[in-house]
Amino acid sequence: MYKYSIDIQRKNANPDLTELAKQRKIVWRRQHAITRVERPLRLKRARSLGYKAKQGFVTVRVRVRRGGLRKPRPTGGRRPRHMGSKKFVPAKSMQLIAEERAGKAFRNLEVLNSYWVGEDGQHKWFEIILVDPDHPSILVDKDINWICDPSQRGRAHRGLTSSGKKVRGLRH
Repeated sequence: MYKYSIDIQRKNANPDLTELAKQRKIVWRRQHAITRVERPLRLKRARSLGYKAKQGFVTVRVRVRRGGLRKPRPTGGRRPRHMGSKKFVPAKSMQLIAEERAGKAFRNLEVLNSYWVGEDGQHKWFEIILVDPDHPSILVDKDINWICDPSQRGRAHRGLTSSGKKVRGLRH
């Protein structure tokens, strides 16, 4: 089963699967920027990041904009070198921004991790795995109950997720 779900993500996949991915993006563009999904699109990737198909786990698809942070060219007399409109890079990745937005929208849940699911010319989509730290099935699960610790509150905003650690230079 994993084999077919992985084929959709590949660039030179079956034309039918490529068309399916294209149709999905058309639907996603019309949806809200933060949409709760019933089950992960990339199940193998989600499970490798800690997702389990049980109560207390929530998957959310987040849409963020693409592109650099080009500043508008200033009007007025400046030397081109001092215009300050090039080589601006964001301090955060789009994936981290998506995690923060999901964490802000679902305040009672904690961001576990996230992964890329698609992109077009204007947007990128990420699926965010969220966990309810107060749910009884999470409290008794030895694999994930570390997230119930109060020190784990606001993980996405403090750069404690995988993409947050990468932005901070702690993971390559």
